Amino acid sequence: MDEIEIKEFKKMGLKGATVIDGLPSISLVNTIAANYLVAALDLDQIAALDSNQFPAISMIYAFKPKFPARIYASEEFKIVIFLSEFRILSNLYRPLAKALFDWTKEQNCSLIISPVEWSVESSPTVKEEPVVQGVGSTDRARERLASNEIKQLEFGAIPGISGLLLNQGRWSNSDVISLIIPVYSDISSVKSAVKAVEVIDKLIPEFEIDIASLYQEAERIEDKLRALRIQAKPGEAEAPVGVYR
Repeated sequence: MDEIEIKEFKKMGLKGATVIDGLPSISLVNTIAANYLVAALDLDQIAALDSNQFPAISMIYAFKPKFPARIYASEEFKIVIFLSEFRILSNLYRPLAKALFDWTKEQNCSLIISPVEWSVESSPTVKEEPVVQGVGSTDRARERLASNEIKQLEFGAIPGISGLLLNQGRWSNSDVISLIIPVYSDISSVKSAVKAVEVIDKLIPEFEIDIASLYQEAERIEDKLRALRIQAKPGEAEAPVGVYR
């Protein structure tokens, strides 16, 4: 198995914090949502993730080099975000899920929220909102979903890092919530990303998101991401899919 090394830059007291899995999946949704939360809450980078299986790239932001996978956090808001811009290869799912879960336990964080994208062929009507469903690893997590009126998935399958985190949470009696975010093939990822942030906002009472600015910023982030993809066409296999932060 490919090992994931966590390089810590800064210590924070994160007991009881919520960890957001912002690692990219099938589209830009997770990356848009994670980048927005990092910027809106002015989170500090406290660590980087590294592996010999990561792309050979340095992300440049505000003149500074950044590792392609990073951890951001805030003691005030009791939130941690794992964020990456590159496409995650399937052989990295297990080591990344293990690194995220083990680090969360070491920091005494209380909950992991892991959005996972669900591809939908037909777009919703103008009046319809994407319906986000949740799955909880424990009775506590399922009660949290119920108390926030988030529909729970009764039957289905959760793939990738999110599914692995759910299984580990079930095994160790740790609270993990997977949020199933519908992604429509014929419309922008912005609406789905905004819905993901809205649901995360419900689940974490320590902060409140300005939804009006969220739409504007999500659109700006998506535009930047798509421009980056065009620029990176020659090396698409290892191209970043996120915005530099």
